[in-house]
Amino acid sequence: MTIDLPLPQSPGLRDVPVSDVPANRKDFASDQEVRWCPGCGDYIILAAVQAFLPSLGLRRENIVFISGIGCSSRFPYYLDTFGMHSIHGRAPAIATGLATARSDLSVWVVTGDGDALSIGGNHLIHAMRRNVNMTILLFNNRIYGLTKGQYSPTSEPGKVTKSTPMGSIDRPFNPISLALGAEATFVARTLDSDRVHLTEVLKAAASHRGTSLVEIYQNCPIFNDGAFDVLKDKEEAEARLVRLEHSQPVRFGDREFIHDAHADNPTQAFEISRLDDGTMAHVPIGIFRQVSRRTYDDEVRAQIATAKHNFGDGDLAQLLAGSDTWTISGAQS
Repeated sequence: MTIDLPLPQSPGLRDVPVSDVPANRKDFASDQEVRWCPGCGDYIILAAVQAFLPSLGLRRENIVFISGIGCSSRFPYYLDTFGMHSIHGRAPAIATGLATARSDLSVWVVTGDGDALSIGGNHLIHAMRRNVNMTILLFNNRIYGLTKGQYSPTSEPGKVTKSTPMGSIDRPFNPISLALGAEATFVARTLDSDRVHLTEVLKAAASHRGTSLVEIYQNCPIFNDGAFDVLKDKEEAEARLVRLEHSQPVRFGDREFIHDAHADNPTQAFEISRLDDGTMAHVPIGIFRQVSRRTYDDEVRAQIATAKHNFGDGDLAQLLAGSDTWTISGAQS
């Protein structure tokens, strides 16, 4: 019996003729006019993704981008791949079904801090907990952009917005800490303005078997302009950014230790994630965690293959009737 499971770290690569594989960025750009506000960080991320996708060696029909609702969620329109602009906060749930049903696809989720961490919070944490084979790009601009500038689950305390005219009194999420707490097997952070670092992180995330969560600090020039300026100034960045590389020293202040992204226990990675606070004095970027674990979709397909082997295709009518049904007769009005 042959069980049709995906190749490790190579979703969608099976039986792909080399001549059909797109070769450059233009092959992945759709014919739709890109519409974001001038200066939006989404332009940079889109360009980086389009330039990176050919390196996967996949046909466009083997790649799917699923988004929820928000500025970042326009992404599928601008890529010449399969895609779906779906429901607010529900992109990880839809992607879970697709990744489970289609082992030949490279499944991507594009979401924002509002879409993913507010209405979509449960869907996000359970996708990561289950370790579904998908790559999640979480654009974090610390504001609601599409709905015109309300505070979001990552806005800093005291943030004055249209919905918090006297300043936000909420404590914000740290998306990296949240992902590590949900036992995500790949967790990383990068910046929209650092094209080289962004591309390196995307490559690592795409090659990971399981759920990859990549938080991308992204500027909103209209409603939260300059939120990450201290990380984009060369001198400030040198002092503030804590660059993470597996097995390399991590230094900040008077502390130093060796970063182990492959540690099964995420405690150290979680501790590193807590360095980040509202002052941005120490902001870790890079890969926090990268470990191997069986994926939810692989396990589901293995169960189906085992059931088929043991019981055949089954009888749908018999399954629906089951042994727990009964007929009530003789009822009087």
